[in-house]
Amino acid sequence: MSSRSNHQRLVALEQQMAAAAAAMDFEGAAKLRNEIAHLRGEMPELPKVDEAGELTTTVSQPPPGSMGLGTNVPVRQPPKGWVKPKKPDFMTKRKK
Repeated sequence: MSSRSNHQRLVALEQQMAAAAAAMDFEGAAKLRNEIAHLRGEMPELPKVDEAGELTTTVSQPPPGSMGLGTNVPVRQPPKGWVKPKKPDFMTKRKK
């Protein structure tokens, strides 16, 4: 999508959000607000939970422009409780 069509989409969504708020449809306006924030890259995608309460995905798309132009590289989240391992000390070497 070009930046012009993104801008037109955002303007249309903002108008729909204002109309929904004027009609006292605050739930609809909140959904539109969240969609606008997601398109702008201000709000990360929330993880999805299945019926058993388990997370279904751990991969999400980065905000637009964060990985460079034209990339669709997914961003992986580490599992809950994961700790980054210590880096090895290159000053000490094993002697044979």
